[in-house]
Amino acid sequence: MAREDTFAEARKHLAGLADADLEARFWELSRRCTDPLVELARTHTSPSIERSVLMRMGIDSPTCRAVVSECEARGLLGHGAGHVVLVAMRAWGTDAPTAAARLAAGEGWDLAAAKWGGAR
Repeated sequence: MAREDTFAEARKHLAGLADADLEARFWELSRRCTDPLVELARTHTSPSIERSVLMRMGIDSPTCRAVVSECEARGLLGHGAGHVVLVAMRAWGTDAPTAAARLAAGEGWDLAAAKWGGAR
């Protein structure tokens, strides 16, 4: 069975476009495909994802577990555990592992509460 060649017909709407226009169309269609995925990633997370983010920030596993557990208990997980650590890093002028260790020890949760309001 021979396959009908429909390429010429299917690309007629693109025939008059210059290379720059084709590139712009490509990127627009790419954004339209990926925007729902980006939004899903932005609005949905889990403790394992948040631990993974912290580990990529150079934080050891037990500290990651403690920070993520506390974020979850305080209703901050949706803001991102990495974001919580970043807020503490900036406030204290430290690196990520140091800020996370201080958070894991119970320090600095007032910084997150001040940033995101309703967090307990």
